[in-house]
Amino acid sequence: MRRKILGRYIVADPNICHGKPTFRGTRIMVWQVLDQLANGMSWDTIVEEWRGSVAKEAIAEAVRLSNVIQKESFYNSRQLLETKKILTE
Repeated sequence: MRRKILGRYIVADPNICHGKPTFRGTRIMVWQVLDQLANGMSWDTIVEEWRGSVAKEAIAEAVRLSNVIQKESFYNSRQLLETKKILTE
């Protein structure tokens, strides 16, 4: 696997954090910031927590990326269920 650029701020590099998506130039994994958001932490606090290594624009990109992945996952799951239904009828 090669380094994948997932956006302006997010990359997946097999040599960094086992290829999990991270914020460019850091070892901060995207899921960590998304988890902070899910737990109600404000964007400003997240920026402070990571000492400015994760900008608000990077957080916004992470949210957009997670929405795309969620929609694709939902679509693929729905398509799989419809296929199973057709096969069992």
